[in-house]
Amino acid sequence: MKKLLIVDDDREIAELIQIYLANEGYATVLAHDGEEALAMAAAEPFHLIVLDIMMPKADGLEVCRQLRREGSAQVPILMLSARAADMDKIMGLMTGADDYMVKPFNPLELVARVKSLLRRAYQFPKAGGGSDAGGAVELGPIVIDKSTHTVTCRQDGRQLHLTSTEFGILHLLASHPGKVFSAEDIFQQVWKEKFYESNNTVMVHISKLRDKLEQETGDKFIVTVWGVGYKIEG
Repeated sequence: MKKLLIVDDDREIAELIQIYLANEGYATVLAHDGEEALAMAAAEPFHLIVLDIMMPKADGLEVCRQLRREGSAQVPILMLSARAADMDKIMGLMTGADDYMVKPFNPLELVARVKSLLRRAYQFPKAGGGSDAGGAVELGPIVIDKSTHTVTCRQDGRQLHLTSTEFGILHLLASHPGKVFSAEDIFQQVWKEKFYESNNTVMVHISKLRDKLEQETGDKFIVTVWGVGYKIEG
């Protein structure tokens, strides 16, 4: 059973989310401020975190930053906010969130987003069926293994800490060197959903992924084909 952490200082909203997710068979734990959320996340592992931005003691952006710094790299984070501006959404995604929803939201849509994040993060194909089916893909000094959801430096065995979304994008591009993928292509293949709106979601995740790859390896793998999309050179 997947265990989820719901973090929101509005107890009514937190309990509403809990009811809907519990009805889907998930185990849920509630936290009502940033410090409590960090303490819970440090004490036990969670499969996914639903995280409000505006909270006392430590806001959701700071909680997300600390979780990503402290080893929760692959735990999907769905961020919630009453702010609908594009810049607020970009800030949430740049901090390390995998997805972002604006309050008020439809609880059924939230459940659908949670299921999508969990599928991307934990339902891996079996190894041995080629790059798309889970085999390892080599990209310069790193090896991308979908069967174990890891990216490893060949020289010293060190693992790169990518979110599940960043991993999905990297594996998709690296599995098809030289092929250009539009933002819509990437969204539909990584998110496994229809591209529902014109937004900066893919661009923000690509930016974060580029920064991590360059910081860890010194190489710039992802190329922007202006007006078309993104690719990794063959």
